[in-house]
Amino acid sequence: MSNEVVIVSAIRTATGKFRGVYKNTSAITLGMSALKKAILDAHINPDEVEYTIMGNVLQSGLGQNPARQVAINAGIPVSKPALTVNEVCGSGLKAIHLGIQKILLGDYDIVAVGGFENMTQSPLLLDRFDPSNQKDSIYFDGLEDAFSRNSMGMTVEKLIEKHPVSRQEQDLYAYHSQKRASFATKNGYFKDQIVGVETEHGLILEDEPIRHETDLNKLSELKTIFSDHGTITAGNASSINDGASALILMSKKEAVRRNIPILATFKGFTEIGVDPEEMGIAPLHSIHKILTQQKMELSDIDLFEINESFAGQVLLVSKPLNIPHEKLNVNGGA
Repeated sequence: MSNEVVIVSAIRTATGKFRGVYKNTSAITLGMSALKKAILDAHINPDEVEYTIMGNVLQSGLGQNPARQVAINAGIPVSKPALTVNEVCGSGLKAIHLGIQKILLGDYDIVAVGGFENMTQSPLLLDRFDPSNQKDSIYFDGLEDAFSRNSMGMTVEKLIEKHPVSRQEQDLYAYHSQKRASFATKNGYFKDQIVGVETEHGLILEDEPIRHETDLNKLSELKTIFSDHGTITAGNASSINDGASALILMSKKEAVRRNIPILATFKGFTEIGVDPEEMGIAPLHSIHKILTQQKMELSDIDLFEINESFAGQVLLVSKPLNIPHEKLNVNGGA
């Protein structure tokens, strides 16, 4: 690539649990907090950001173009455009992809990207002419397959029926994920990536949903939540959370010109589509595709970060690839 893209800052808020520390803090405020700190850490002024792209899924009630609200509240001038992206769980990552593409095309040199969500504040939806018809926007807009009307959890349960992953394997993975996140927190691994958000509970600097006292025996006793004969429980599934993240992307030539430290250099990305009822298996195919595109072997990769919607879903991806445990989500996940 003649115009390489680099990351010069990467910041997130601490994660808040459902109805937790951010219950009275808007998604816009969370996004603004992350973006302001990302701009500061990039050693640039807000008016030097040329374009903002941010992911947001539960947009009901947030007002027009939430990403633009975040950008303007972060001090970026109204003359600079902003785009809100919704690709469900991949929204923030898609925002990064789009920002990279804009720089690769030569349209811009500095692009702000990221994602923000406050699931706690997502509204209930009422039919205008039949108020008794009530929907939960978290579920309807975020966690339900629009085609089969199955929950995301049920789609993974069905995948596990086809490609068996035991309940014990899932509980063990969830246990290690929580313990890794707890260890990383206690040892300050996340300290430099988290910006504090001021709330009525004080300045929030630590992830709220981490279960520091996770016990494998207690995990094994939990009831399944999607199917009586299933394997997914509240303990081996991700939780409903609130938070935000932001990155500043630059063309490498611009970062070098400004003498700004580079955190990472973008090498490539791939996207694939699968049957919506098999969404959990998509990363398996995408990883194969990116390795082929980059002419790399799995052994060439030092670390893997795979979205942890469910422990079973991660294992459906990592087991066929034989990804070593010590390389996978080393600081825990969702």
